[in-house]
Amino acid sequence: MYGAASDQELLTAHVAGDHDAFGEIVRRHRDRLWAVALRTLGDREEAADAVQDALVSAYRAAHTFRGQSAVTTWLHRITVNACLDRARKAASRRSSPVAETERLEQLLEPHESAAAPVERDDLHRELLQALGTLPQEQRAALVLVDMQGYPVAEAARILDVPTGTVKSRCARGRARLLPQLTHLRPGGGDGMDPGQGRNRTRRPSVPQAAGPRDTDAVKGGGGRA
Repeated sequence: MYGAASDQELLTAHVAGDHDAFGEIVRRHRDRLWAVALRTLGDREEAADAVQDALVSAYRAAHTFRGQSAVTTWLHRITVNACLDRARKAASRRSSPVAETERLEQLLEPHESAAAPVERDDLHRELLQALGTLPQEQRAALVLVDMQGYPVAEAARILDVPTGTVKSRCARGRARLLPQLTHLRPGGGDGMDPGQGRNRTRRPSVPQAAGPRDTDAVKGGGGRA
């Protein structure tokens, strides 16, 4: 029904009272929003809540969209901000943590946890663990640029910071990750420049079940306005 409509047309229809238009926007973009949230927060439950918060915020604030960026850029910016808000709140109320091995098990996608080769399983664990050591701002920049494949300029629009800030966050993040991941590279990772790794990671598949499924979930959520 909405196949030929652009994202901006759908958002306009939603503001005008079309009760199904926003659901189509969710259907189109939820997987990528979920992937960004999961790799920014490192926790499936927190990521799902952050995406829910973001979609509720977008649903309520759709009338403020002025078309100065793509709808997907706008949605990603709201999602990243929701993730960073949750990360800050989690840091301020830190309680006894779940054992690291259990936490990482929860992050493994169901189709990978049982069937993946041991090498891939170990790599996945170590990458997630290493990403978890970064400050949230560096992790968000690396997730967008290195893991999701966004150009630096697009990541800057999503994060609402200058392109130079994204570049410096990525460079600092790569520099911090390099000592932790060098042993995973063929030949021990001889001489990798931390600034040379942009956009090399393939985009992973994202489990549909963990994200918001329909507009009822969005409308009924408890996110911020």
